[in-house]
Amino acid sequence: MLTDYHVHMAETGNLDVDYLRTYIQKAKNEGIQELGISEHAYFFQETKEILSNPWVNNRRTLDFDTYQQMFDEAEKQGLPIKMGIEMDYMPGKEKEMEAFIDTHPFDYVIGSVHWIDEWGIDLAIYRGEYEKRDLKDVYEQYFDRVVTLAESGLFDFVGHIDVIKVFGYRPDDRDFLIGQYKRAAEALASTNTLIEISTAGLRKPVGELYPDPDLLSICREAGVGIVLCSDAHKPDHIGYRYDAAIDLAKSAGYTHIHTFTNRKAERHPIG
Repeated sequence: MLTDYHVHMAETGNLDVDYLRTYIQKAKNEGIQELGISEHAYFFQETKEILSNPWVNNRRTLDFDTYQQMFDEAEKQGLPIKMGIEMDYMPGKEKEMEAFIDTHPFDYVIGSVHWIDEWGIDLAIYRGEYEKRDLKDVYEQYFDRVVTLAESGLFDFVGHIDVIKVFGYRPDDRDFLIGQYKRAAEALASTNTLIEISTAGLRKPVGELYPDPDLLSICREAGVGIVLCSDAHKPDHIGYRYDAAIDLAKSAGYTHIHTFTNRKAERHPIG
């Protein structure tokens, strides 16, 4: 069973059922059996107490009711779609994040780390910041957030768990990286938080899947489950390079993927 749960709509079109149908049709064409929309939470006015900075505030243009209405109408029309959200994990805002999550009937919730304080780590406008910082410090700060994200128990799976590599910057010390991977996997396993295998990295400067093969193997050994995702920002991205994602999963020893309904996970053979 193939899934694509990390999909966005708001940047390229309206949050309405007509546009949603283009996503559903593309998923069908790709042989994807479960599609989920997980819009960035920062688009919604209701999240301003969780994350606010000039870059985000310029994009916070929606009320959550608009999002919910799209799913309600899709349900009336019998359209097969899962309702998710991608939340920027912000340390110290766990209560606010929990209140937002618990207010809405999500099928699944993605937790992602996009910010180290005021630094948007995967935004092209901030790429030069990597040249100014010690990469070991950067990676340690990033994985500190991955660990506390997992320990919070608020999220069903982590988005693009090693997105910190997006521009190709990595410490040369492989033992250091393995140490970061191991502590992340331990935290994920302790709260049964899954990770996604995401093909989005193949469309980014790094030109690699998320996660790194060593990180994925460490997660598998720790008992961390997986979801398949494309991080699509337009219909054409749905199911992108899923052959590579499945090959990576199998190479790490995975035999099952997960789907979600009402925040409950189910395992399915990769096939």
